[in-house]
Amino acid sequence: MTESKDESTADGGSAFEGFADAPPWEQRFRAPRVSLPEWAEEAPDRSLFVSNATGTYELYAWDRATGRQRQVTDRPNGTTDGTLSPDGRWIWWFKDSDGDEFGVWMRQPFDGGEDEPAVPGLAPSYPAGLALGRDGTVVVGRSTDEDGSTVHLLRPGAKEPVEIYRHRQSAGVGDLSYDSGLIAVEHTEHGDAMHSAIRVLRTADASVVAELDDTKGGTEELGLSVLGFAPVAGETLLLVGHQRRGRWEPMLWDVATGTETDLRLDLPGDVSAEWYPDGSGLLIVHSFEARSELWRYEIATGALVRVETPAGSVSSATARPDGSVEYLWSSAAHPPVVRSTDGSVVLDPPGPEAPPSVPVEDVWVEGPGGRVHALVQRPAQGEGPFPTVFEVHGGPAWHDSDAFASGPAAWVDHGYAVVRVNYRGSTGYGREWTDALKHRVGLIELEDIAAVREWAVDSGLADPERLVLAGGSWGGYLTLLGLGTQPDAWAVGLAAVPVADYVAAYEDEMEALKALDRTLLGGSPEEVPERFAASSPLTYVDAVKAPVHISAGVNDPRCPIRQIDNYVDRLAARGAVHEVYRYDAGHGSLVVDERIKQVALDLDFASRHLGTPAPQGTRKEVG
Repeated sequence: MTESKDESTADGGSAFEGFADAPPWEQRFRAPRVSLPEWAEEAPDRSLFVSNATGTYELYAWDRATGRQRQVTDRPNGTTDGTLSPDGRWIWWFKDSDGDEFGVWMRQPFDGGEDEPAVPGLAPSYPAGLALGRDGTVVVGRSTDEDGSTVHLLRPGAKEPVEIYRHRQSAGVGDLSYDSGLIAVEHTEHGDAMHSAIRVLRTADASVVAELDDTKGGTEELGLSVLGFAPVAGETLLLVGHQRRGRWEPMLWDVATGTETDLRLDLPGDVSAEWYPDGSGLLIVHSFEARSELWRYEIATGALVRVETPAGSVSSATARPDGSVEYLWSSAAHPPVVRSTDGSVVLDPPGPEAPPSVPVEDVWVEGPGGRVHALVQRPAQGEGPFPTVFEVHGGPAWHDSDAFASGPAAWVDHGYAVVRVNYRGSTGYGREWTDALKHRVGLIELEDIAAVREWAVDSGLADPERLVLAGGSWGGYLTLLGLGTQPDAWAVGLAAVPVADYVAAYEDEMEALKALDRTLLGGSPEEVPERFAASSPLTYVDAVKAPVHISAGVNDPRCPIRQIDNYVDRLAARGAVHEVYRYDAGHGSLVVDERIKQVALDLDFASRHLGTPAPQGTRKEVG
């Protein structure tokens, strides 16, 4: 059983002992945070959220009617994947082993009790979507190296699920219709893992009701995403994201008639949406140039009405049954808070608040593929040029935004400028920008980073002798690749959970990522060996001059440990300056102390090789 206990830190007690004595950069990590609460569709007073209140990110139940909060999961490496059944009776959560992302769905009564396997008969797998119906129907998406992608249906009253979909390419559950009669599946049977198609199946017999595929019939392959069935009984409208005009935007697709209704929202940048609970409108999330805002779209009239939010980033939002909107907001300067459009703070976590940081400045630099957007933070004190950290985001289909981030803020506190580049491959700047990195993977992103690096030096922001290339996941990959392909440009490299040996990473990673790599590089290592070699940090390891610090999770299924060891062995063989920190988790850690330790190690490594101030705080955590 996963131990379930009442919240014991509501008064900011022992969990935050010594908080005031910690330096501000540590306080930002230790300060309690909460995610946007999810609410049960038929019991909206029952909510589920994630918090780090105990020092580890875990799931919490919240009964809004009584105010009671209860910790649902309690595991050494944390838990963040969970959802509520529509009736609010059950909390579903994904149980893996020490962050390896391979496991099974469990469930626990909302008011507490024994955990039990949620879908008996299903072996452990990587998760690939989950949909829970109002009538008790369950649809589970799975992925394994042996079976590829499968979708399983558990009907009300049945003892075991039945398989209704199987394919070697990546696929996952999109949504279940209001009456549980229809299932939307996103798939990449065409072989392009970056651009999904949609198939709608009938629950009764798994027959195909409708297909939507924008990868066929044109000169370019375009993606689709399932945003949700209309929350109305008997309705067959499916809200779909598409890229037909060079960006993500929503449309309505009647899966029964095939009718497509183009919304044509006059908003620049990417647009996503979800239904208001009564089905009368759509909550629009508009992302543009590293910031986001909310709108309401009236389906009957086509009217677009602004939902007022502060300037910054809305990382998630939901419309409540009373018509209000709750959203998780932050900016680079201001810590996150869960707000409502009624003016209230929805969920105030227990304990002290995180210190603010400095705002970001927007920089646009001409690069080889067009204008590159970068976000810059500089220390509040002192004049440049500063030692400068290029903090490279992961993904690659992601982007840095004007949102609160404890890692960059820690560097600023220690006198560094921080530059974050939304290189080609990043989202939020149109489909062409996101899709541009195919085949010359890694090298294209580094061209954009190099253009911004040149600006940073020429503008007087950055000290050219004290430039740090850093990042995690895809950002860690670009760090190692950049140290080898641009060896004279960087003074220090800091790579977290990186791809280091692209061929070995492909061999060991989860099946869905193999499909993505084949899409990015145009085939497998056997089919396009020259592309894998050109994009692999291991190819250039002997050219690396800068001291390198690598941190890696030993259970990581995305950037497995063997390929990192291959790279480290090559550094060691020629006596290159490097240090490696291995920790017992997967693709990152959900434990606050572990996150602080890793940042402290990076700060210490940089200070020793650049002559910058040592990390503030207790030195015993470093080493």
